[in-house]
Amino acid sequence: MLFSEGPLRYALSMRTVLATLHSKYIHPSLALPCLAAYCGRQCGELAIREYTVHEPKQNVLADLLAAEPDVIAFSVYLWNRRETFELADALAVARPGIRIVLGGPEVSYDGPELFSAHPGVSAIVRGEGEIPLEGLLRAWNREEEPSGVPRLAWRRGEEVVEGPDGPPLEDLDALPSPFASDLADLSRGYVYYESSRGCPYRCAFCMSSLDDNVRSFSRERIESDLGRLMERKVPQVKLVDRTFNYDADRAREIFAFILKHNDATRFHFEIGAHLLDGATLDLLKTVPKGMFQFEIGVQSPLPETLDAIGRRASLERLEQNVRRLREAGNIHLHLDLIIGLPGEGYEGFLSSIDRVAALHPHHLQVEPVKLLPGSPLRLDAGKLGIRFDPNPPYAVLGTPELSFEDLERLRGLSRLLDLTYNSGCFPKFLGELGKVCGSLAAGLEKLEFFWRVEGLFRLPLSRRGVFEKIWKFVKNGFRDEARESLREHLGRDFALSERVVPGKAPEFLDTELTEEEKRLVRERVREETDRIKGRGIKLQHFAAAFARLPDLPGRHVRLFLYLTRSGSGLEVRDIPL
Repeated sequence: MLFSEGPLRYALSMRTVLATLHSKYIHPSLALPCLAAYCGRQCGELAIREYTVHEPKQNVLADLLAAEPDVIAFSVYLWNRRETFELADALAVARPGIRIVLGGPEVSYDGPELFSAHPGVSAIVRGEGEIPLEGLLRAWNREEEPSGVPRLAWRRGEEVVEGPDGPPLEDLDALPSPFASDLADLSRGYVYYESSRGCPYRCAFCMSSLDDNVRSFSRERIESDLGRLMERKVPQVKLVDRTFNYDADRAREIFAFILKHNDATRFHFEIGAHLLDGATLDLLKTVPKGMFQFEIGVQSPLPETLDAIGRRASLERLEQNVRRLREAGNIHLHLDLIIGLPGEGYEGFLSSIDRVAALHPHHLQVEPVKLLPGSPLRLDAGKLGIRFDPNPPYAVLGTPELSFEDLERLRGLSRLLDLTYNSGCFPKFLGELGKVCGSLAAGLEKLEFFWRVEGLFRLPLSRRGVFEKIWKFVKNGFRDEARESLREHLGRDFALSERVVPGKAPEFLDTELTEEEKRLVRERVREETDRIKGRGIKLQHFAAAFARLPDLPGRHVRLFLYLTRSGSGLEVRDIPL
């Protein structure tokens, strides 16, 4: 939003740019529009500027200064802390006298040393930003000092003044909707939305553990905002509530409202699966396939680890409800595990992977714990013997149960899960690998060793490249029946994941067909061609021989049909002959 545009253009002198640097262009800011909406008339003229960390610093610097602001307020996160500080330092030199404000989770727990390290910084907003930023800008716009503004640290000459502590905004409806005032960027195909703040749980690794007082926008406000987003047909809305369904009745009402009014938008929710009740599960069965995605934090299935991080959740209830959701098959399920939590060692974590994978989530995310500034886990790290990188993203580097080498092996497993399980391209192969090796985690552990020895973690690989490297792993690491069975499952997955060009098939596919098998292929292709004639569909095909697939044991030919039509993606059909 430019100074000369929109409802926040006023005949007041002070100009403020609210800015941030995203990790990707597609990520829109929610914080900046909320801050702009709350600050309003008495804070002067406001503009929002969003960049990415990948843009040249000089370009961002020039664009910010071209707006001729008096104040630039940055929202600072894990992924942009270093770049934001560099930008703030450069701005102070390029335009002496400009006031630079920093806020967000990455600076809320910094002390006065931040002012010493960055002499151009004028103020730091701590915690939830609306109240302190509005108080600061309102005072500066009146050419006054922001004395008494809560959760604010500001520079007075060589002195740093700390404002009093203060509660966050209690009535969330007092925050004007950034969507109703057209302050939020809806053009990126992706919008963040919050229907509540705070979390009822006190997980030690999470910043939300510091605010266990859950505050919700009113039902009328939520329905107004979501209705507007659905009416604008925003492709995807990600709700950032830490536990969206902390109140089952409230969550069910919002789900029902979306189902009644939505026809084009996909919704992502972070939920506590153990909190789903029967009425909500029954309602969720009616969700059209692809409309909802649930992110569910399992974190660890070990009771002692869950106790150590203060996570109170019934794992049995969680698993039961995930199974019910998975059986319905209409909601994309994204389950999370965290590496490096207290009390969980290497072998225990492998068992955790197997236990969660047995729930058959669509996406299984495994990440090292981050020791975030201000989080209880970071405050207790010394007592718990946890070592971590002092720089963002503050990843764990060692625990009493996990050496750095153990963590690296588990981090490698995480990357292989993304390449294989989460890509959706290896379902048959991974199932067979788990059978041959005793479990999925045991198979991935063996694959991780191969990947590391071959130096593959450092290389970018195409999809076909990943398949070919896995074939090398199979060829070198297995013998006889196990190798042949893995080869065939790998080949079938490959043929289902992308179009195979006859004559250019990888060596793990058996393309040596008998004359009778070739005749059967020609006949079936001719039938399929006649069936789709005149429908604007292009058909291509590939055939290979198999002998060890469980659904049709013994030698047989599988015909893979690749159908494309204008405006739609590739459709693959797998036909046994």
